[in-house]
Amino acid sequence: MELLDENIQSDVYRSMLEMIAKLGLSSYSTTIMTTIVLSILLVIILYAIDFLLRKVLLLVLTNFIAKSKTKIDDLLIKNRVLQFATHIVPVIVAKEAIPLIFKGFPNWIKIAMQITDIALVIAVGLLFNAIFKTFRDFLRGNKSFSDKPIDSYLQVMNILVFFVCGILIFSIATGKSPITFLVSLGAASAVLMLVFKDSILGFVASIQVSMNDMVRVGDWIEMTKYGADGNVTEINLGTVKVQNFDKTITTIPTYALVSDSFRNYRGMQNAGGRRIKRSINIKMNSIRFLTEEEIEELKKIRMLHDFIVDRTNEINQYNVSNKVDPTILANGRRMTNIGLFRQYIKTYTYNSPKIRTDLMFEVRQLQPTEHGLPIELFMFTNTTVWNEYEVIMADIFDHIIAVVPYFHLEIFELPSSDDMRVIAEALRRNN
Repeated sequence: MELLDENIQSDVYRSMLEMIAKLGLSSYSTTIMTTIVLSILLVIILYAIDFLLRKVLLLVLTNFIAKSKTKIDDLLIKNRVLQFATHIVPVIVAKEAIPLIFKGFPNWIKIAMQITDIALVIAVGLLFNAIFKTFRDFLRGNKSFSDKPIDSYLQVMNILVFFVCGILIFSIATGKSPITFLVSLGAASAVLMLVFKDSILGFVASIQVSMNDMVRVGDWIEMTKYGADGNVTEINLGTVKVQNFDKTITTIPTYALVSDSFRNYRGMQNAGGRRIKRSINIKMNSIRFLTEEEIEELKKIRMLHDFIVDRTNEINQYNVSNKVDPTILANGRRMTNIGLFRQYIKTYTYNSPKIRTDLMFEVRQLQPTEHGLPIELFMFTNTTVWNEYEVIMADIFDHIIAVVPYFHLEIFELPSSDDMRVIAEALRRNN
């Protein structure tokens, strides 16, 4: 529906033309002045409409929304949805007034109408963009969507909106059907694939990441290739932002989460325990059978007393029943220093309040190497906080390294410069 019908427009234009004609200008100058005056009046009217909508209507709505208990209307104000909506009204008014203003220049009406149509498309596009941002913020406040890549979805919707707006603007400016533009676009698809390669890869990757639940906002991930080791703060269409533990920000291409390997510590965080998997290397020539005196001395260690008593009785019964010759230590069964050391580590860590025994717990030997016999601790702490985890692990290994001499064992170390100096000095004295 037109704001002014054709008869009213003609009357308004004729009245303005007659008023300016009294100035004694030529016919052409009178027509130009009429157009200019009407244009100025239109600008004033449009400004007044925009002012009233923003200052009066928005003020009333803002006060009403402030009293509302719902959250989404506050987000509408925050993302300026109502403000963008008010911009559409002056554009519509301008579009209706163009035939009146340019009545004396009919050839200009088409160009002016195209400009207002383009402005209307842009205004509607910005309105939809603000609405999508409102839904994004609303979904972020929902626990069900707090770990989803909502920003990626928003960017996809914005791309679609701007794509549609671009097609409409092209159609308005050229006067051609949008279908013609789409046909031309198909011919240029190869070029567009190159231009928007990262966006397309990111879009596909974000869908895969979301569908397969590979990464969520808040997950701790480690991706050595990109130097990322920290918490995911944002997942966009093109990039994933990771705040490292040194507070630096690393950006990773979204498609890299699908094409490359990375480590996600979400399972550890959900379990509530972080894994300790570290070895201590024992010098193999220090491993031997224990003498009776050494066994009696180790009985004084509270954590080993009951175990040594039970194991001694078990070994003695076996050796007696099998008539083992005790003069040869290789005969029958004997206790070794490495065996008791391993049992001590197991008992010590099992009784630690900082270690979770309900999760995987093991103290084991690994394959001997040129660096000795590795005794590996495989267990979980009762916390996933990094600094607390490091303190717990350091305390355990501080203790283990300190008790090694009690078992007549030695920790393997590569020769240091001091060792080489001592060897060289000994050789010099012998020569």
